[in-house]
Order: sequence, then C-alpha cells, then structure tokens
Amino acid sequence: MRILVATGIFPPQIGGPATYSKLLYDELPKRGIDVEIASFGDHIDKPKLIRHFLYFLELLKKAPDVDLIYAQDPVSVGLPALLASQIRGKKLALKIVGDYAWEQGTQRFGITDTLDDFARAYQRYPWQVKVMKKIEKYVADGASKIIVPSKYLKGVVSAWGVDPDKIGVIYNGFRAESPKALRPSLRKKLGLEGGVVVTVGRLVPWKGMKELIEAMAEVKKSIPDAKLVVIGDGPERQRLEEAAALSGIASDVTFTGRLGQKVLFEYVKAADAFALNTSYEGFSHQILETMAIGTPVITTAIGGNPEAIENGVSGVLLAPNDKAGFAKAIIEILSEKAVAFVYSKEAKKAVSRFSDEAMLENIARELKTL
Repeated sequence: MRILVATGIFPPQIGGPATYSKLLYDELPKRGIDVEIASFGDHIDKPKLIRHFLYFLELLKKAPDVDLIYAQDPVSVGLPALLASQIRGKKLALKIVGDYAWEQGTQRFGITDTLDDFARAYQRYPWQVKVMKKIEKYVADGASKIIVPSKYLKGVVSAWGVDPDKIGVIYNGFRAESPKALRPSLRKKLGLEGGVVVTVGRLVPWKGMKELIEAMAEVKKSIPDAKLVVIGDGPERQRLEEAAALSGIASDVTFTGRLGQKVLFEYVKAADAFALNTSYEGFSHQILETMAIGTPVITTAIGGNPEAIENGVSGVLLAPNDKAGFAKAIIEILSEKAVAFVYSKEAKKAVSRFSDEAMLENIARELKTL
C-alpha cells in the first residue's frame, strides 16, 4: 500500500504536524505502507492564493501513484487534498485535531463562545467564520475516514453533522526524552530559584495565560518566592506582559518566547509544577510529555484532558479560569512535597498507555481498511 500524506509542515520546519508526519514517513513502511509527502510549507513563501494553487497542483501530480491521500487538517491542506482525491479518484483519510474556524474566530473575529457552543451555533458568526466552517464540514463529509486524537474531538466533529461512524479515535503517541541532568543542576543552569511554575503554549486567548498570571499573584501572598515561566509566543504576548505588571508580579513572570524541545523539556523538569489554564484542548502532547517527565500537572477538565489525567490522582483538573482553584493547587504542590511526589508517580504510570507504537499500529489498521 502507498499513501500520500498531505501536511501543513514537514521537517526541518518545527511543530506538531511536522513531527507527526515525519513519524508516519519513517515508521509506516515497517507496517506495509509506503509514504509520499506533500508539504504545504514548501510553498509558504508564495503569495496567499498562489501558494494554495501550487500545493493543489503538487497533490494532483502525486495522487495517481498512491492508493489514498491522508490529509492532516481540514482547511489549508484538507480542501486541496479533497479536490485532488476527487479528480484522481482516490479515497481521502482526514486527521482533525481541532476546529480551525473556531480558532480563527477567537483570534480575529471576537468570538468568545466555547468550542462546544460554537460547534452547534456557528451560523450566527461573521461570514468569514461561516466560510471556514463550511469548508471544514465539506472536507469532513468528503473524507472516507476521519481520525481524531480524543473522544472529546469525536463529539465536536460529530456536532458538525458528520457521520460519527466514520470517525475513529486514535490517541496520539509521544516520546518525552527526559533530560539526563538532575533537577538541581538544571535549575542552576536555567537560573531558576524558589517555587517555579511553568506553562507552555501559544499565547492566544483560549490558553488562559492572563488568568494564570493573576492566580500567581495570589500564590505569591502565601509563597513569596514563587515564580512563573511562560514558554511560547503569540499575539497575546504584550497583553500578558501588561497583565503581569498590573498584578504587581512583572519581575516574577518570565516570558521565554518559543524554545526548542530540548530546552523546553529542561524547563519542565526543573519546575515544581506545570500549569495549563486552557479552555480548549483536543488531546495535549505537552501534558503527556510533562506527565512522563514527572512534573505535577494542574490543568482544566476540558477537551481530552480528563482522558489523560485522573483528578486528584495523577494530577489536578479544574474549571477553565478558576483562578482561586489554580492558586490553591499551585500552593499545595509547592508547599507539600509528598503531594507533589504522588502526582508525579501516578502520572508516570498513567501515561505509559500512550505510545507511538500503539498509535502507528492503529493508524496502519485504519488506513488499510480503506
């Protein structure tokens, strides 16, 4: 069997889709599936409409030599992949890890609804959002198989009106190579002192960084040497820096910008706690990686998070933007080493059921059925 993986990015570009596609390219041939890659990132330097057309032509050229196309998102990659599959008479498999229309709506068009509400009521939003939503739905309807990384996302895509029988749940595998250096030496290397909380993510509204910063201001009333390290970049950075200043803790909040994986893992291992106040999460690689490294996790009981963490056992789950809850959980973990140890131990046990090997076997099986 031979497939064409249509991806937004591919190494040397960095990001989740690049890592995932490279894994398919390297590992699926061992399971009887040869892989050809078509990366939208190869055309990203061209003007907007031209880059999409050139990518469509690339897919059209490569499609005759494969049995099916496996697209990694339902819009920028998914639409040209569907059109190419229809013209060439090939089946389309589609991976959906979120709602592109909702993400763009929250960043560009002032949408404040949760993803669950948006999935059912998108008709009342700006026309640009409606167009993106219709593209997602059109591509999802045209796919022979849809793969999502959590039961939660299956519910989201089903709410679009897509046949749930063709949506398969395959949890993402991951590889968290914990830094070999011991925690004290990492803290010294990174210049970290006191009670350190790390958060990681794109600086966008639904990651809840502003409310986490405000929660840290409460933490510091009980633990004066507590500090927050914000890893990532995005359109909210200036607003978040202002929020730290308004909360009176600007000197105790460090914005590192985007980091390479090696250094990011060093920060995570060196931290006393990992906090993610997200109001949307399909199924977080970052949370799995943090659990495997052994840093206690405090996050929200939304999306796929409850599928990875058992509240009060392998981590703490809270409502989004529960500043008092985040402050309380952070204080407990920073001050009670025995509690932190139990969370760390149980998280490592829980995360062992997610592996690249299991993911690849399930993907190969699903694709072969087509």
